[in-house]
Amino acid sequence: MIAVDTNVLVHAHRRESRLGDAAHAVMVALAEGDRAWAIPWPCCYEFLSVVTNRRIWKGEATTPDHAWRQLQAWTMSPSNDMIGETDDFMEILQRFVNRPHVVGGVVHDARIAAVCVAHGVEALFTRDRDFSLFPELPTHDPFEAATSFRQPVRSDPNG
Repeated sequence: MIAVDTNVLVHAHRRESRLGDAAHAVMVALAEGDRAWAIPWPCCYEFLSVVTNRRIWKGEATTPDHAWRQLQAWTMSPSNDMIGETDDFMEILQRFVNRPHVVGGVVHDARIAAVCVAHGVEALFTRDRDFSLFPELPTHDPFEAATSFRQPVRSDPNG
């Protein structure tokens, strides 16, 4: 299963960005394809927060209703699965937040990574390099010409 990070969702929705058309194409391919894909619940909240923020979009923010309808459209894809915390989430999250450099805003990335790892996500589509702090989760920048994923590093499940 592929998971999609907030930054890809935002670019797909805010098509005026230089990556807007490419991100839109990625989301259409996922939503209309047969391959299982997911949006972690924390990315949904962050998407709604970012696209409706007038400070980011200089007064031209997406309305909450429009943002919600966009999120609904993605979640209605038959191949989509919304993923969140699992029973073993706390153990995974603890391993991630106890690492060097996982402070401040990176804690949110640790939460997304832990959700993805708990669900066995094959790769997270993202442009956020902070996810390199969590080598257990393969990542892929869907806008790079290369198509290879950063492969996971197998580690001791207790450590």
